[in-house]
Amino acid sequence: MENGILAAMARGGFERVLALHDRRSGVRGYMAIHDTSVGPALGGVRRWVYRSDEEALRDCMRLARAMTLKCCLGGVDAGGVKTVLLDHPEVDWEAAYEYLGRVIEGLGGVVSCGPDVGTGERELAWIARETHHVTRPGARGPGRLSAATAEGVFRGMQAALEHLDGEADWPRRHVVIQGLGAVGRVLAERLLGAGVRGAGTELDPERAGAAEELGVELLDPTRELGEECDVFAPCALGGILHDLSIPRLRARIIAGSANNPLARGGHADALHERGVLYVPDFVISAGALMRGAHFHLERRRKPLGHIGERIGATVQGVLERAAAEGSSPQRLAVHEAERLLEERRADPLPAEPLAPS
Repeated sequence: MENGILAAMARGGFERVLALHDRRSGVRGYMAIHDTSVGPALGGVRRWVYRSDEEALRDCMRLARAMTLKCCLGGVDAGGVKTVLLDHPEVDWEAAYEYLGRVIEGLGGVVSCGPDVGTGERELAWIARETHHVTRPGARGPGRLSAATAEGVFRGMQAALEHLDGEADWPRRHVVIQGLGAVGRVLAERLLGAGVRGAGTELDPERAGAAEELGVELLDPTRELGEECDVFAPCALGGILHDLSIPRLRARIIAGSANNPLARGGHADALHERGVLYVPDFVISAGALMRGAHFHLERRRKPLGHIGERIGATVQGVLERAAAEGSSPQRLAVHEAERLLEERRADPLPAEPLAPS
């Protein structure tokens, strides 16, 4: 990384970054622990093919910091962590996730992990063989995290439409969802139930077929950015909004569940200058974090409606303040989250590990 990993850690305020390598399974990866000033670090395990170790580390650190910002604006007494595992066909993945479980257990409860791209219920069950500090699938866990994320995105969209037009008026809206996986499909169901004309893109044929059965109009992925719509919802991977893609957008609002859809922070300002309302990703996509945190920290499952209301109100507040100050919502949200983080670190709570679930 530019200027070295230690300089990057200092700039981003990271506590620890671990390089992971297990000779038995063949897995390699990173774990970035961003903040534990008021509680444990929470975050998912991403398995992905990266072009280089440097790219994987950069993604890991960026995602971990975003988790901390989610916690700050979501009122969650926890911080952010992210683990990325470099996908490779020769890795023994069952042994790899067991290894990761041992690493997490060895951290003494300051880290708890959950699902992410490439890591689902099967992989979490493998981790759970070695540690209690994991979001377990089934009845012992916090419930469907994808449903919590989708509900937050739905309520955030509603707040954005009301901010621009004074009302959501779902039946006359057209929404394009990029990615019809765990969150995108649930979001599509929610939108279609409200009367929205929904369209989407999905590269996986099985997922695409299931979404089409729901009534989602499938678009050619090359058309998704140029489709005229009220809301474009990125619900796949990050980095899709950049210098080449932003000029092609024909959406009034961008609001989705993908983490870090902006290739760079400055692209939020570019969208703002074009008159596109960008709802900060780390605000609108916090549903899974909030539901998982309530379960791990308080041993209870927060209703989806409560989570959706909280996220909708937060989005509304961010948009109103940004409009009043003439700022992009992303810039204002980051500034506010960083202010709250500084307050946490100035008066930290004693570090208490998570109790076994």
